[in-house]
Amino acid sequence: MQQSSSSVRTEKNSVGPVETKTVTFKGDNYILKLESGKTMSPVTVAYETYGRLSPSKDNAVLVCHALTGDAHAAGFHTKEPEEKPGWWDLLIGPGKPLDTERYFVICSNFLGGCKGSTGPSSINPATGKPYGLHFPFFTVRDMVMVQKWLVQDHLGINRLHAVIGGSLGGMQVLQWAISFPAMVRGALPIAATARMSPQAIAFNEVARQAIMSDPQWNFGLYEPQSQPSAGLGLARMIGHITYLSEDAMLRKFSRRFINGSRRGYKLGADFQVESYLHHQGSTFVERFDANTYLYITRAMDYFDLQADHGSLQNAFSSSRCSFLVISFTSDWLFPPACSQELVKALRMAGKNVSYCNIGSDQGHDAFLLPGNRMGEVVTGFLTRLEHED
Repeated sequence: MQQSSSSVRTEKNSVGPVETKTVTFKGDNYILKLESGKTMSPVTVAYETYGRLSPSKDNAVLVCHALTGDAHAAGFHTKEPEEKPGWWDLLIGPGKPLDTERYFVICSNFLGGCKGSTGPSSINPATGKPYGLHFPFFTVRDMVMVQKWLVQDHLGINRLHAVIGGSLGGMQVLQWAISFPAMVRGALPIAATARMSPQAIAFNEVARQAIMSDPQWNFGLYEPQSQPSAGLGLARMIGHITYLSEDAMLRKFSRRFINGSRRGYKLGADFQVESYLHHQGSTFVERFDANTYLYITRAMDYFDLQADHGSLQNAFSSSRCSFLVISFTSDWLFPPACSQELVKALRMAGKNVSYCNIGSDQGHDAFLLPGNRMGEVVTGFLTRLEHED
C-alpha cells in the first residue's frame, strides 16, 4: 500500500504545477462525533484539486488514498527536475483515465493523516504540543464523514460522478456508497476488502510492535525531529513485503547479491532484496509519522462491513450507485476472493456491479504501477456512468 510514484519528472500529459490547500471545519456545525464515542473540533483537511468543476457541478471525482498516501495525487509542487509527480499521476491528467479535461478530480489527506489533515502529529490546541496518543481513535467511517464536509460543504458538490481508491482507499469508497448513497454515482473499489483478514491484522500488529518497541517511541511522546526511526523503518519493511508478490520479487531481485555473485559473509544487507527493503524503510521515515502509522493501521483493522451491518448484502442495501470492483491476480494481501465476495453481496442486493480481475504479477501494489489494464477499465466505466442516471 505504498503511495509513491516511481516515475521521474515528466510534463507529458501532466496537470502541471499544483498546490496543497487546507480548510478548517470548526464551530457548532462541525463537531465530529467519532465512532469511538469521542468528539473532535476543529478539524483541518488538506486537499488538492485538478481540472475544472463544471457549471452544473456534475463532473467531480473523489480519489481516496491508501495507507501512507496524502492529498498530492498528481502534478508537481516544485520546479526541481528530479521531483517525482503525485502518487497517482499515472491515472490523473489530460487524456488519462481520470481525464482532467473532463473531470474535476479531488484528493484529500484523510482524517488522522500526517500531511496537513488533523492527526496524531497535529498540534493539540489544549496543550500546544502534538496530540500523540491523546488523539482519539477513528475509523474509515469517520474519515468519510470529514471528506463529505470537504466535498459538499466546502466545495459545494452535492453529487460525485465517482469515488475511486485502492486498498484502504477502496475501503473508503465502499463506505461512501453506504454512508452517503445519494452523493455517489459510481464507486470504484480497487484491491480492497470488506474486512481485514486475521493474517492482515497480524501483519499490522507486528508493524505496530516494531514501532512501540523502539525506545525512541517513548509511549508516543517523542519530539517530531527525533521519532522512532528504527521501529518505523522496520514497520515499513514489514508492510512492503505484503505489497509485492513472490513473482514480482523474483523478477526484480531473484537471489542476486549486492556485490555481483559474491557472498559478503555478513549480517548486514547482502542480497539486493534486503537493500531494497532497507531503502524503503529509511526513505519512509523521512516523510511519515510513527504515531500516525499506529492509528491508521488500527483503523484498517476495525473496518468490518459485515459486523457493522449483519451481512454484506445488508451493508449495501441502501446504496444507489453503480460499482466497478477491480482486483489483481497476484494480490495476496487482499486477494481476488475478497473482491469476489463483495461482488456476490452487491449482486444479491440487486446492485449494478461490474467486476474485473486483472492479470498481474505486481502484487497488491499493482494499482499504483504501470503495466496492467486498470486504466482502460477505469476509463470505460467512467464513460459509461455519463450515460446512466
